[in-house]
Amino acid sequence: VCSSDSQWLCSWIFLGWGGAVAPASPPIVHHNPFSVIWNMPTAKCQEQYGIDFDLSQFDIVENRRERFQGQNMTIFYRNKLGLYPFIRKGGRFVNGGVPQEAPLEKHLVLAEMQIEQLLASDFSGLAVIDWEEWRPLWVRNWGRMKKYQRRSEALVRRKYWNGAMALMSRTLGLATQLRPSGLWGYYKFPDCYNYNWKKVDNYTGHCHPKDTERNNCLAWLWHKSKALYPSIYLTRPLGSSERGAMYVYYRVKEAMRIAAAFPSASGSLPVLAYARVTFAHTLQYLSRMDLEHTIGESASLGAAGVVLWGDLGFARSKCRALRDYVHTLLGGYIVNVTTAARLCSGRLCHANGRCARRHDGSSARLHLSPRSFKIVDSGWTSPRAVGDLDQQDMAQLWSSFRCVCYRGWTGEQCERSSDIQKEWMVE
Repeated sequence: VCSSDSQWLCSWIFLGWGGAVAPASPPIVHHNPFSVIWNMPTAKCQEQYGIDFDLSQFDIVENRRERFQGQNMTIFYRNKLGLYPFIRKGGRFVNGGVPQEAPLEKHLVLAEMQIEQLLASDFSGLAVIDWEEWRPLWVRNWGRMKKYQRRSEALVRRKYWNGAMALMSRTLGLATQLRPSGLWGYYKFPDCYNYNWKKVDNYTGHCHPKDTERNNCLAWLWHKSKALYPSIYLTRPLGSSERGAMYVYYRVKEAMRIAAAFPSASGSLPVLAYARVTFAHTLQYLSRMDLEHTIGESASLGAAGVVLWGDLGFARSKCRALRDYVHTLLGGYIVNVTTAARLCSGRLCHANGRCARRHDGSSARLHLSPRSFKIVDSGWTSPRAVGDLDQQDMAQLWSSFRCVCYRGWTGEQCERSSDIQKEWMVE
């Protein structure tokens, strides 16, 4: 499953893991157990057309003036961080073409300069590296990535693994050293590879057992990461469907498994799933059901949050359409979910833990009961949830969700202080 050089590592993982359950990752923004972060280049809408989204009123975390890169959220594409090796469509090699041929030391020098220039010394936001041209595990380079295998066969397979591991792990190590409070990680890691919904009639969404095992072989990557950023983008055929729900469920579930199996000193790695407000490669916005299958499902599984990404060229009409979508459907739904997550954490877990679905396979979601709450938008104040949990709501929460305590707390409802630290860490 892994390269020959790393089989000892996977054996160590399988034999060594099995201690105490890691605590939940701490809240990432304002003590909120679940956060929604905006990663769309909508600054142009305000600057050129005077169209303001006013995202903060919907509990959406944004960079100042909705910049694509800033102190709350920054993403590094292949040409923005060091000397990333890849092969162009025409076959031209860039920066060595394959990871084992990359000029590693020059790459790190340039990456250090770019991080120092872009991020303030006290940066503590999300820092996502988006490298998608090749994958670090040899067997996962199929399709358009096959060229990296062909080129590497002449350079010996083992060197590919070592090269990919050195490039990715040392880049993360450098970034963490320079900006230690940043939540550094790679986009789309881990992946579940459950893309076969087109090929089978009885699609279940499960990750193949070999792929979960291969994800274990990336232990070196998880131990360097400060956060996990799986992708839950929906395509139009998965919209408002059970297939779409299962597709997302198992992708987030696999990320949560990795987060708990390879914890940091503060607990499980935070999982922040990358989602879109439109179907991939279209301008069609997600329905309420699709939002439940993406944002709602992530919250219910105990993720730390969701990153909303978009690459639209924002003409005036597109800015208006997105603003209307935010103010009519998306914003209200986010207020619903973030409020429900806060209430569940506060009432069920004494604000010392995060709520996660109690029963595997359950469809329960962290939503406010329409019987007890309504989202009020007076036009002159931010939309807010008005109401309170009654006994029936509390009973429903208790039967459907459990508490995953933050570090330093224990008990079924995270009601007791714990003096035992780092007992979950693999020695």
